Amino acid sequence: MRAGAADDLLADLTAPLIRRSCLTHIERRPARAGRRGSFPEWIDPRLVQHLSSRGITAPWIHQEQAAQLAHDGQDVVLATATASGKSLAYLLPVLTAIGAREHDYAAPRATTLYLSPTKALAADQLTNITAMADGAGIRDARVAVYDGDTPSEQRRWVRRHGTVVLTNPDMLHFGILPGHEQWAHFFRALRYVVIDECHSYRGVFGSHVAMVIRRLRRIAAHYRADPTFILASATTANPELSATRLIGRDVEAVTEDGSPRAGLTIGLWEPGMRTRVDGRGDVARWQDGEGAQVDAHRADEADDVDGGAEGAAGISGAAADEADEGAAGKRREDPLRRSATSEAGAILADLVERDVQTLVFARSRRGAELVSSGAQRLLTQKAEHTAAPGLADRASRIAAYRGGYLARERRQLEDSLRSGELKALASTNALELGIDIAGLDAVVVAGWPGTRASLWQQFGRAGRRHDADGGALALFVAREDPLDTYVVHHPETIFGAEVEASVFDPANPYVMTPHLCAAASELAIRDGEEEIFGPTARDLLMTLAARGVLRSRATGWYWTLSESAHQLTDLRGSGGEPVRIVEQASGVLLGTVDAASAHTQVHDGAVYLHQGRSYVVDRLDVEQAAAFVHREDPLHTTHPQSASSLRIRQIDREVDWADGVRLCFGTVDVTDQVTGYQVRDVFTQAVLAQRPLDLPPRTLTTKAVWWVIPQALTDAAEIPGEELPGALHAAEHAAISMLPLLATCDRWDIGGLSTALHEDTEAPTIFVYDGAPGGAGFAERGADDAAAWVRATADMIGECGCEAGCPACVVSPKCGNGNEPLSKPQAVRLLELLRELDGDAGSGS
Repeated sequence: MRAGAADDLLADLTAPLIRRSCLTHIERRPARAGRRGSFPEWIDPRLVQHLSSRGITAPWIHQEQAAQLAHDGQDVVLATATASGKSLAYLLPVLTAIGAREHDYAAPRATTLYLSPTKALAADQLTNITAMADGAGIRDARVAVYDGDTPSEQRRWVRRHGTVVLTNPDMLHFGILPGHEQWAHFFRALRYVVIDECHSYRGVFGSHVAMVIRRLRRIAAHYRADPTFILASATTANPELSATRLIGRDVEAVTEDGSPRAGLTIGLWEPGMRTRVDGRGDVARWQDGEGAQVDAHRADEADDVDGGAEGAAGISGAAADEADEGAAGKRREDPLRRSATSEAGAILADLVERDVQTLVFARSRRGAELVSSGAQRLLTQKAEHTAAPGLADRASRIAAYRGGYLARERRQLEDSLRSGELKALASTNALELGIDIAGLDAVVVAGWPGTRASLWQQFGRAGRRHDADGGALALFVAREDPLDTYVVHHPETIFGAEVEASVFDPANPYVMTPHLCAAASELAIRDGEEEIFGPTARDLLMTLAARGVLRSRATGWYWTLSESAHQLTDLRGSGGEPVRIVEQASGVLLGTVDAASAHTQVHDGAVYLHQGRSYVVDRLDVEQAAAFVHREDPLHTTHPQSASSLRIRQIDREVDWADGVRLCFGTVDVTDQVTGYQVRDVFTQAVLAQRPLDLPPRTLTTKAVWWVIPQALTDAAEIPGEELPGALHAAEHAAISMLPLLATCDRWDIGGLSTALHEDTEAPTIFVYDGAPGGAGFAERGADDAAAWVRATADMIGECGCEAGCPACVVSPKCGNGNEPLSKPQAVRLLELLRELDGDAGSGS
């Protein structure tokens, strides 16, 4: 776009009366010229010549620095902005090493293992690496993907002949390390390991990947290889610390970004209130956007896939995204804001009408489909009622992009967007990572993506042509959610703050134990070798030997069982065997849901949405891990209810804030049981019935942070005893929603519990805990910066204009108690008390 075009677009977008007050903040980032370095002398001249033919006569300074460190054998993490050319930085040493033997037979063989968090990214890099190797004429660069989709005959070829093998942590764990003998040829020559988008390895998944990397290092050492690790990351806080924790040895960071940057105008957008357009009360249709009417029971307005209770933290991301604008919002009588999904669809229609190539990031697969179809519908309707030429054609050039599509379909969509054939895509975060989608005019982010790092990654998709004279537009559209609402009214949380550090804990015993078993089954763990896994590994090995899982000998530890040790490990932390969803009449497998979410999503009687069609669950067979369903379009939704209890196992640390208030961090046991569900009218969300369920309890041992607040203090603050449970509950909801400001987590990664009298603390207590066995590091991050956490939570709840509580402050879409009891006014008083006491203590956490 031309200079100033972004400002013109914002003016157009906010011209309609319904949008006049939506824009809460504008931030302008000027264009930046690039800073060039020079190609080091050791680079294969064929690469230099090939790059020169493409107009690349010198690398950016960060590319040169990272490539030089890697060539010198120094593990390095390159943490620079989206589209800064990180791929070239690792390809220079990788392809140079591989091509060395073509002109010097004395040079050692060199192979490279490339790890990405997604198959799509690996497929994209396959194209890029192959094109560069072929363009430079490096014949020994035999580049291949090795993942779950790779045919058996091709796998054999890759093991024998591949020199650049692209895979993911799951396949490395399940398919490569267990059969390392078949990879001996590859491992003996292993020179580099590239870990792309390493900031995505966080929480329990990050802890698992850290253990897989340690096992990889051990196998490589067995074949007398000591590869150099090259990590590529989005801009993160302390990238060298996160990368060091991930691979288990010191890593040097390159963070000075020398790439050019196009000008970017960023707008923070809060949708306005819905306005009734007929007189039918709660069953009304709402006016949304510019004249488009949408039913109140539409999927993005009413919650048709259920989240869990706070006690069911760790619910799958898909379910979490589906519930993000849930029916909890119907608790109040105030008008609700237009949904972020509907708003993004209307904005997308306006942008496409103006011939602006746009990418929309939605929170869920369904959200991406709804944004796309909503924009198409608006443009089609306008084409029918106006004489504007080309609108119908532009509507056909909008598409959705998400997981669940065939790889061939995704590649076609990516190519069509690059070529300009497609004018817009509405995507999940599948396009957030390094897939090369360049030159977009605008990006719209519908709903907080989880972290600042993700937000900047998504914003970075706009203006990737590096046109110094041009500009691009990025919009963040807030959901009616506490964190989203807080961000659009506190722009300093984005523009004045560092991005988060990746949070994960490789020492988590629940993570380390199965990996020690896997390592012992791959190669006996010799005495002293266990140090690669961390200082607690030896004690865990001795415990496993005492249980008979491993056999201890003078030379080390050996795997003794006949079954595969690798099946003990669930890298993605889904909580066990996935539950199959089977259509009862036909026996067709519709899909799966992870075990941790099954009790809340596919319990008996649950309404389950699959690919836009509704099903009702006839029976959940817990033992067989199967849910049997039938096709139905009911006029109700289902909302699980649960009972939770929490016992403190161990206090790791404790801080006295003041006046007897204690902040604690430690290990807890959380027991959660889905006890029943509400049947709610799909239009009004009125409760039609309450149904009991008989499901077994589930216990989670994890890490938590908690506040112990003496009742004498709450009495002195004039918080009535009958309202204390509601005050604690509302403060708990608010704290859960705000923790993602500090830690690289989502609301759905954590859980909470509050009580006016806890049996272990004998006082009013608020707990927030990690939703993964052994903990994921999120609660600990909250304990580390509790003062800032309390301040942000108090500010958020105090600034919300509602009286009784709403989805923008204390009403939670995942509450298993139906958001009862809640007392927003007393929660404000309680949080202000904690804030004041922190100031009195003078230290916070």
